[in-house]
Amino acid sequence: MQTGVEHPLLSHPELKLLAERVAAHAPVLAATDGHPRRAAVALVFRAPEGGDAELLVIRRAEREGDPWSGQMGLPGGGVHPNDASLEETALRETLEETGVDVRADGRVLGPLDDHRPRTPLLPAIIVTPYVAVVRPDVVLTLNAEVADALWIPLRALRDSGSQRDSVVHIRGETRNEPSFVVGPTVVWGMTNRILRSLLALLD
Repeated sequence: MQTGVEHPLLSHPELKLLAERVAAHAPVLAATDGHPRRAAVALVFRAPEGGDAELLVIRRAEREGDPWSGQMGLPGGGVHPNDASLEETALRETLEETGVDVRADGRVLGPLDDHRPRTPLLPAIIVTPYVAVVRPDVVLTLNAEVADALWIPLRALRDSGSQRDSVVHIRGETRNEPSFVVGPTVVWGMTNRILRSLLALLD
C-alpha cells in the first residue's frame, strides 16, 4: 500500500504540500494551567478532480448554553472517556457531526498547534486540530449539532483579500474580530486562529 505523500489522495499538489508541511511540523503544546478540558477538531480536505483543494467547515446549530452556538467552525468536540487519543476524538466527532468517516475514506496527516480561548468568558479548554484528507466523493450527513456545512477552496483562504476584520455579535457585544470572509461565510475566533496557523505552515 502506498504511504506518505505518494498516497493517491495526495496526488493534488496542494494536498501533497500540505502533507509534507504537516509531517515536518512539531506542534506547539498549550499550557495546562487551570485544569482545562481537552477537545479535538478536524481540518478535513478533499480535492475534486480538476478542481481546487477544499476544506470542510460547519456552522454549529443554535443551542442554549453552547458558547459557540451558531458560529462557523470545524467538526470536533470534547474528549470522551472511551477515546483512545485526541486523534480518535477528532475523527469520532467528525463522523458523528458530518457523516465523514476519515478512517474509511481518507487518512490523517497529523496534528497542528494546540489552541486555547483568549477570553476568560469561555470555558478553560485546549483544542488540538488534526489535518486529514478524504476522497472527493464523500457524502455529508449532518446531525442535529450542525446547522450547515460547506467546502471552502483552500485557494480562497490563502487569498489575502479574504483575511480581514469583521463585525461580530457575541454575548450581547459587538466587536471587530480578525476573520476569514469567503462569500457570505465569516470564520472568526479560535477557528480563525487555527486556519491562520495552517496557512503559516503552508506559506
